[in-house]
Amino acid sequence: MVNNRSAESQAVAVAGGGSPPRSCAGCGGKIADRFLLYSMERYWHTRCLKCSCCQAQLGEIGTSCYSKGGMILCRNDYIRLFGHSGACSACGQSIPASEMVMRAQGNVYHLKCFTCATCRNRLVPGDRFHYVNGTIFCEHDRPSAALLNSHLPALQSSTLLPDQKVC
Repeated sequence: MVNNRSAESQAVAVAGGGSPPRSCAGCGGKIADRFLLYSMERYWHTRCLKCSCCQAQLGEIGTSCYSKGGMILCRNDYIRLFGHSGACSACGQSIPASEMVMRAQGNVYHLKCFTCATCRNRLVPGDRFHYVNGTIFCEHDRPSAALLNSHLPALQSSTLLPDQKVC
């Protein structure tokens, strides 16, 4: 039930009766409960397999969880922290769990990849930028209104927000 490439894994509920007691990967205690979870090649009490961020009991909210950077995450927190794929929207490379990122319109970028499409200058938190059809422009290089009106949908202005790790 863990996604760690985050690799997605299934949490499988297993009837515990009749088999020798197993140790919980979360608390280390013996699992004598009627049901237990098997995820990441380890056994868990249902109460011990929790999201590292929101503390939701993962066996109760779905059949999959994600693991990255030593964290076990529910789907919502994984997407919030690492985007849909866990990869940079510019270069496609994996983003380590400990790395700060930039976000724009639901996309996630390495800090080094968050650059203006025209001048290639790196944008940093606090810089104003424009996001047009998935392309990032600095304030200076934003497309002109004439170009936007004739070729592109309306210009969307945004402010930069670094990913804040809430865990």
